[in-house]
Amino acid sequence: MTASPVAIDSAPVQDFAQCHAGIFKKLDLLGELPALLEPAARARDIAEKAVEFFREAIFEHHLDEERELFPAVLASAQPGAEQDRVRAMAQRLTDEHRELEGIWKRLESGLKKIAKGQNADVDVGDIQRLVLQYQAHARFEEAEFLPLAQTVLGRNANHMAALGLSLHMRHAVPPLAAYV
Repeated sequence: MTASPVAIDSAPVQDFAQCHAGIFKKLDLLGELPALLEPAARARDIAEKAVEFFREAIFEHHLDEERELFPAVLASAQPGAEQDRVRAMAQRLTDEHRELEGIWKRLESGLKKIAKGQNADVDVGDIQRLVLQYQAHARFEEAEFLPLAQTVLGRNANHMAALGLSLHMRHAVPPLAAYV
């Protein structure tokens, strides 16, 4: 008498095959990681440099313009239309400074987190706004205000020298005695 074939339950083997399907999916995801590491490192680097740059350069640049350049040009402008034009441009540029600084303040904490490799909610629209508005601001200043400032201050070498000295003094390292 021959033994009748016993039905073999293949479920355990199939379970292993199903596990492999899940493993393959996870391995495919893991395989994408090397391509993402470089952009993630670049994002951290860009965020870190942006935070440093805005705090150390942009805000100082705005202060230099508002405390030194704009008042010097306004004081040296010819009364009437030229002075009115300088005043309007300086006000526009100052207003733009405040607007750009406001956008920056909304972005700063998120960018600091990104710089540290942490997850952060950053409004990409604000980043794009900041970049585009600052570029437009700088282009206006380069094309309109600075040539006017050169003309106004260039009429009197003493006025140009005074501005240079004032800027130098703002950025000069204080003597050691100031720290004692």
